[in-house]
Amino acid sequence: MHESREHLQTLTEIRSLMERSAKFLSLSGLSGVSAGVIALAGAAVVYGRLQTDWFRLLNYNRLEPYDNSVHADITQFLVTVALVVLGAALLTGLYFTIRKARRQGHTVWNASSKRLLWAMTVPLATGGVFCLALLSYNLIWLAFPATLIFYGMALLNGSKYTLRDVESLAYCEIGLGLVSLFWPGYNLLAWTIGFGILHIVYGLAMYYKYERNTAHEGPAGSV
Repeated sequence: MHESREHLQTLTEIRSLMERSAKFLSLSGLSGVSAGVIALAGAAVVYGRLQTDWFRLLNYNRLEPYDNSVHADITQFLVTVALVVLGAALLTGLYFTIRKARRQGHTVWNASSKRLLWAMTVPLATGGVFCLALLSYNLIWLAFPATLIFYGMALLNGSKYTLRDVESLAYCEIGLGLVSLFWPGYNLLAWTIGFGILHIVYGLAMYYKYERNTAHEGPAGSV
């Protein structure tokens, strides 16, 4: 009986090691929370700038009153806000992920994280170029749901190399993006929910599921 328990424990440890080598498990839930908070701040900035014209700017039936110079100014503003939000989210996400990896005694840059990065980079880069093309044609109302859809596809593609819970978030982002295609006047709201609220909810769920009990532990599980 004792030997059977030892064999079971050994198999469990082997399985854990194999999973760690194949998947990147140091992704922190706090990264999602921080990204969500930053996205909410970015959405607030956009709304504060464009609140009086927002529906007309996003509804393709009501773009006639705006000439190319106005569209160029709006496009530059949106791209700037998006880049700031993306950069801040990446920096805070990297910080929390590195912190979690160190507590687990792992390294962030390894074979599994490289596979995850590549899996997400292709759809994200493709979506980025696609959205820039939409903006260049003044199709602002399409760019917002497109970011949600391509981001969801990137998460779905990367979920094979990290926590499977990411897959659920991916489906939510894709679904929200598809729905918002048919309600262009609410694209900012959809974007806020997708990148802001969903990230915060997902991040908190992952934190309480995987990290709360080990938040103050060292690499070897010691306090």
